[in-house]
Amino acid sequence: MTKIRSGIICMLAVLAAALSAGDACAQTDYPSRPIHFIVGFAAGGGNDLFARLVVQKFQENTGATAVIDNRVGAGGRIAAEFAARQPADGYTVLVGATGQMSIATAIFPDLTYNASSSFIPLNMIASFPLVLVVPADHPAKDVKELVAWAKANPDKSNYGTSSPAFTIASELLKLKTGMPGVAIPYKSSNESNLSVVAGQCLFTISDGPPVIPLVKGGKIRALAVTGSERSPELPDVPSMAEAGYPEVNTQLWSGFFVPAGTPAPIVAKLTAELGKALADPGVKEGLQKMAVKPGGPTGDAFKTRIDADIKAFGEVVKAANLTFK
Repeated sequence: MTKIRSGIICMLAVLAAALSAGDACAQTDYPSRPIHFIVGFAAGGGNDLFARLVVQKFQENTGATAVIDNRVGAGGRIAAEFAARQPADGYTVLVGATGQMSIATAIFPDLTYNASSSFIPLNMIASFPLVLVVPADHPAKDVKELVAWAKANPDKSNYGTSSPAFTIASELLKLKTGMPGVAIPYKSSNESNLSVVAGQCLFTISDGPPVIPLVKGGKIRALAVTGSERSPELPDVPSMAEAGYPEVNTQLWSGFFVPAGTPAPIVAKLTAELGKALADPGVKEGLQKMAVKPGGPTGDAFKTRIDADIKAFGEVVKAANLTFK
């Protein structure tokens, strides 16, 4: 019996060593098959365009085969749920945005994944402020005048929104200024912007790509961009900090993630190669043309940003008594 037990132990030791060697070999040979980049939004949208620009350069630099896989629905949550369930082997990379990651984790208690614990953050692709706009002919010429006008005309104070991100940003503005405002839901930020153009909404807080052309075309007036820095695309528009409301600082981002448990050597290799792609002058210029700030924190620093966002968004939701479906 002792000999049999010793034989079994030896066999298990040999098997464990073989499996360990196999894992090490798989990591050394990585990537040996196509890497799937999961995007939770339709082709042609901002996050899809970000991903394709960076992944194309990543593919050129590494010789790896990269596949963009659009899995659309539920504000990107379907894609994140799918990615979180995949093997942690480096062959599934999620292109995650603030809405489906930090915001979803903060506002949906029954979410099947957690932005901070279900994934390992690799590289931030880009970040960008939001833009507060009003009708071009509105008498308010700055944020303080808008706040005063809304307080004097509460029955006419409403705002357009098409996602929790824009709702939270708008409610944060209300919390920090005391202004009233009723949310009017729309299907897209473009529709929200057009409602302001038509005078149907007092204001909207929008992402840059759909609103900047309207601002530059004189169809709509930008009063401020969220955060402490001006947007290079709207250099004459003050930041919220300059406007007197530094705490209205909502910034959105997009980044690369792999499922939790992905081996450290693969995480390091992906982070390094995606970083090289993001540092390419052509990639940086392409991202800047989409009104975003290229690059950002990686690894633990990126995770720290995500954790801070989850906390901040959760506090706004609680303070404003918001519920989302």
